[in-house]
Amino acid sequence: MRRARPGDVPRGTGGIPHARRAVGEERALTSVGAGADFGDAEEDQETGAGTDTYGEEHVLSKLWHITLSVSGAEAPLKEVRRGLEQLAHDHPFLLTSRYANDHAEIRYWEEARDLHDAAAVALRLWGEHRSSARLPPWEIVGLEVIDRQTYHQRIAEGYGPPPAAPVGVHPF
Repeated sequence: MRRARPGDVPRGTGGIPHARRAVGEERALTSVGAGADFGDAEEDQETGAGTDTYGEEHVLSKLWHITLSVSGAEAPLKEVRRGLEQLAHDHPFLLTSRYANDHAEIRYWEEARDLHDAAAVALRLWGEHRSSARLPPWEIVGLEVIDRQTYHQRIAEGYGPPPAAPVGVHPF
């Protein structure tokens, strides 16, 4: 069963409904881009836009440093640590986690087109992995999303978060 809005033309028909297509008339083929980051793209450093080999402009993804803070009712430290270790296993880009029995902070890099996309993914991280990693039923109480350049500028100026070393899950 096809679901569409009333009046929509079926996909792949080139705008000609099946019943009105002339006998023997062929469908026109169109090309589809392989993806924003595929192939030889030249990036404009200021806008983040690029051009592919055909000269078409598109937006390239960037790296975003995420700091996600969660908090809630006290939970046994062993369970919190085990849950965060499982989250690190499930989410390979996790850099470091710090935890106590009633709160935790997770830091990692996310690749996304823009800040909005990176924040949306970060806000889903805890909830989507709560069951599989058996994380405490805490809620997100803080989120910081900064681009790579800002992260490195903060580190160089000495007022940003310390570099994520050692990598892993550690108590506060």
